[in-house]
Amino acid sequence: MDRITSRTNPRIQRARSLRESKYRKETGCHFIEGDKLVREALTSGTQLETVFVREGYAGEASFPCETVLVTDGVMDALSTAGTPQSLCAVARTPALKMPDAFAGMVLLLENVQDPGNVGTLIRTADALGAGAVILSPQCADPFSPKTLRASMGSVYHLPVWVSDIPAALRALNEQGYTCLCGHLKGSETLPPKTDKMALLVGNEGNGVTDEAAALCYAYRLPMPGRAESLNAAVFGSIMLYELMRK
Repeated sequence: MDRITSRTNPRIQRARSLRESKYRKETGCHFIEGDKLVREALTSGTQLETVFVREGYAGEASFPCETVLVTDGVMDALSTAGTPQSLCAVARTPALKMPDAFAGMVLLLENVQDPGNVGTLIRTADALGAGAVILSPQCADPFSPKTLRASMGSVYHLPVWVSDIPAALRALNEQGYTCLCGHLKGSETLPPKTDKMALLVGNEGNGVTDEAAALCYAYRLPMPGRAESLNAAVFGSIMLYELMRK
């Protein structure tokens, strides 16, 4: 097993470059931090290129890819998290192109820019049994370090696709889906639930675009309090739970 002691080692520099969206797109790879996320990726079938293991880590084991021992200083240089990590990895990013057919509940995110919100919604969709998540190109990258941490590995459990949202909504409507979006001017009555439901969550400040809203049933969540709206992740989580409830 190789051992790296320098932060300027080319493999370390390449891994660090994957913090930036530009290099994730160019290489088709992303960077994973932490024992849990590395093992979630591995068990889900994600292809790992290199695993970096901190020297002295009690969980040292063989991985089906290049495995490298690194010193404490090198691991700290790799990590973007506030707490020390023992495992990090470079992984191949799954295909993000939307397919022609859908199955199960679908969550769509339009221009949701906060990585924490995107990760939380992917995690909620996973927990509640959704079939897929579709993101607009302007959303936070689902494979950025912050989004990965917020999703807690759920990004590896269900398909996550990137697509033009109006085009995705038209495809869902053609396949018999009931597409629902949150809207301040919407109805406070939910449409009848079916086996084909799709929920659209919009941008944190501006909500859904007019083009996307025109392709959905507009719904306003009843709120007896004085707050005008909810955080995108909170709204999306409440709605996913409600739509998935039998």
